[in-house]
Amino acid sequence: MLRAAVLGSPIAHSLSPYLHRAAYEGMGLHDWRYEAIECDEAGLPGLLDGLDADWAGLSLTMPLKRAVLPLLDTVSELALQVGGANTVILRDGARHGDNTDVYGIVRALAEAGVAPPASATVLGGGATASSALAALRELGLGEATLVVRDPSRAAETFETAERLDMSLTVQTFDKLDTALGVDLVVSTLPSGAADGFTESLADVPAFFDVAYAPWPTRPAAAVAERGGTVVGGFPMLLHQAVRQVEMMTGRADVPVEAMREAGKSEIVRRAASTE
Repeated sequence: MLRAAVLGSPIAHSLSPYLHRAAYEGMGLHDWRYEAIECDEAGLPGLLDGLDADWAGLSLTMPLKRAVLPLLDTVSELALQVGGANTVILRDGARHGDNTDVYGIVRALAEAGVAPPASATVLGGGATASSALAALRELGLGEATLVVRDPSRAAETFETAERLDMSLTVQTFDKLDTALGVDLVVSTLPSGAADGFTESLADVPAFFDVAYAPWPTRPAAAVAERGGTVVGGFPMLLHQAVRQVEMMTGRADVPVEAMREAGKSEIVRRAASTE
C-alpha cells in the first residue's frame, strides 16, 4: 500500500481527499490511500519524521506551506521564489518540496478563456497571493498591484515579488478604486471578505476569486452579471491536485474530469447539508 495525505489546520473542510481518491480510482491505483490529517506548525516536524517508506507524498494547506521549507531536503526553484511549498514528494528517503498552486492558477485562467493580462491587481497578502504573483509572472507580467488592509503585513508577499523580479505597488483597501483599472483582478481573500467591495469590483473585465464555497461569491456574481469573465477557486484547486497526482505517482494519465466531478459532487453535498 502506498499512502498520501493532505495536512493542515483546520483540515476537515479539505476537498483534496475526494480529488485524489477519484484520481486513484480512475487510474486503477487500488493499493493507494489518501487521507486528511490535522496538523499545525508545531506538529509538522514530528509528523514528517514519523513517515515510513509507504508514503509517496503530501499535500499542504495553511498554515504549513511556508513552515515546511526548512524541513525539506530539496526545494524547487518555484517554491523558493513563492516562499511556500504545497507539495512534498517522498522518494528514496528524501523530502522534495514543490508548488503546484501556481500551475493551478495558470490552468484555471486558461480553462476559463482569460488571455494573459497586460495588467493585474491582487487582493490580499498571504501565501496564495504569493502564488498568484508567480502565476502572473509566468503569464508575462513584470509588475502588479497588491491591495491589503495593512501594508506592514505584506512583507513576505513583497519579498516574493522581489524574488520573481516583479515590480509591486502596495495599496490599501480604502483606495481600492484606484487599483481596478486593470485586465485582471485576483482575490485571495477568505470567502465573504470581499463582499463589502462588490460594487467597486463589479466592472472589472476578469475576476479570479480563489474562494469556491459558497459559490458564486457576491463580487463574482456581480462581475458575471455585468459581462465580465469570472473564475472560481475550484478549478485552481482541481488543477493543482492534478499536478500533485502526476508528481506523486509518476504518471501522466490523470483523469481530470473524474476528479472534477468528484469535487463538484462533494461541494453540492456539503451545500445541501447546510440548508
